Amino acid sequence: MLSAKSLFQEILDNDASFRLFCSIAASGEAQGGWENGRIAALVPQSQRALAPKIARHGADEDKHGRIFHALLRKRGLEPVPVPPDTDYTMLLERHGIGLAHDKLKADRPLTVDDIVTYLAHSRVTEQRASEQMRLLLGLFGDHPDIGRAVRMISHDEDNHLAYCHEELLRLAHAGHGRTIQRVLRECALAEIRIYRDVSLAVMAHMGRVLRWSRLRNALLAAGIHALYLWERVMGWRRMVTLEMPKRRDALGGPAPKAAEFA
Repeated sequence: MLSAKSLFQEILDNDASFRLFCSIAASGEAQGGWENGRIAALVPQSQRALAPKIARHGADEDKHGRIFHALLRKRGLEPVPVPPDTDYTMLLERHGIGLAHDKLKADRPLTVDDIVTYLAHSRVTEQRASEQMRLLLGLFGDHPDIGRAVRMISHDEDNHLAYCHEELLRLAHAGHGRTIQRVLRECALAEIRIYRDVSLAVMAHMGRVLRWSRLRNALLAAGIHALYLWERVMGWRRMVTLEMPKRRDALGGPAPKAAEFA
């Protein structure tokens, strides 16, 4: 039976596919950590109160990258190069979603519009991350090897999403509402397309590693295309709504000094 549980279990049980999965995840988290770190350093003076929260966001992403590397080490595995067609974070940047890396590498302060763009982009991508981790939490939250990692990352992603909602609502009340809605819509429509392409690429690579049949590859691709069609018609709207979260000030203060995952 082809189910999310059986699919992820197969990837988890095979060293080569697990190695690829963790390498892709670690690379994306590390890239997100760098981006947030640079944004925190370049926040304009009028938004300096955001800098510690953005830095906390980046620290969480760095931690997630280390968690995936730790999962590899526990299996005696080394990371592998990430195939370019599976690099979700870089493909988003290449398609103009979020802040360009050239801008982040410069030493000029960002503008308030840049912060709006960053938060809108994060609100969309953190929706995806939160949903993905909740899926894994439901499937493997009690798993003896990866359960702790899944629980930790899922909690953080929910915090990141709550923070994006709260800060975007604050900026909307300050007069940036129209810009926020425009950027959210642009980001959401681009993200669902890139997510489809990356999902197809990841499944193609996994299929080669695990020697899936043509039928199984075709069924998985059909499922990915069906999800994209639903998101293109109506699913994207869940990524652009804003509501005050139950978790207020989710990234306020320093990151908890919990023992590093190992």
